[in-house]
Order: sequence, then C-alpha cells, then structure tokens
Amino acid sequence: MIEAPQAPALALRLARDDDSQDLFGLLSLCFADYPGCFVDPHEDLQDLREPSRAFVQKDEAFWVLEDERGRVCACVAIGFPEPGTAELHRLYVRPDQRRRGLGARLVAHVEAYARDRGAVRIVLWSDTRFSAAHRLYQSLGYGLQPGERPIGDISGTVEFHFQRDL
Repeated sequence: MIEAPQAPALALRLARDDDSQDLFGLLSLCFADYPGCFVDPHEDLQDLREPSRAFVQKDEAFWVLEDERGRVCACVAIGFPEPGTAELHRLYVRPDQRRRGLGARLVAHVEAYARDRGAVRIVLWSDTRFSAAHRLYQSLGYGLQPGERPIGDISGTVEFHFQRDL
C-alpha cells in the first residue's frame, strides 16, 4: 500500500508588525465568502495594523500560522477580560487551507495556553454570518449563549456569544 505524502508542517509563531499586509489579505479572503462583510483598515481592524502590539495586557497573545511559503494562512489571538476567563479572538483560516483541521488546532492551542494561565472558561464572539465557524465552535464544545451584540462597523456586524468551560 502506498501512503499519501504528509502535508508539510505549518509554523505557528507570535504575530509581528510586518505580518500586517498578510493579515489584511487573510481577512479579505475570509470575508469575501460573506456578502456585506468588508475589511476596513481605517476604523474597525486597527489591531491588524500593528499586530505585535495589539494584545499587550498580561498574557495576551496574537499568533499566526505560516504556510510552506512563509505566508500567513491562519491566525488566532487570546485576551483575558477578567480573572479566570480567557477570550478567543481573530480565528481565521485562509480558504485554501480550510478542512485540514487548522481551526480546531488553533482553538486547542488557545485553550491550552488559557488553562496554563489559570483560566477556567473561554468565551468568544463571532459574526452571525459565520455559520461554518459556529459549527466548528459547537463541535468543540462551545455553547451558544443568549443575546447578540452589534459592533457598529462598516459591515453592520452583529455577533453571537459562545462559551466553554475549560
């Protein structure tokens, strides 16, 4: 029996400011799947301009995953809004890299990082249009919480709230 070749390992590292262009490109590709979603670098995505400085409170982090050519193909971030609680942010996977388990691997990375820092639960907010992401979160044990929140951005984003105990 001939085995299929292994896909090259992708490199996970902390985001740098020179990742900004790749991150805007990544979000543009992801948002293109959803009518009415726009990338606005001037107003609502300022954390992508200087990603190394975006999450600067204690233990916060913003990671990128590089493809075999060294280009950002996915990202995820974590914050700690209150003691015992971690918040997952900015989980995006480039369309050509989807269905490979990268999103689940990035969520697992964030969960382990959160546990190591004493978090007992993790929360996240996700655009109501991102149904594939919602399926991922629910398959990983995240429960949809009551209520929605409008963001007031160029895309008219309204978000669902998800939560999981760690």
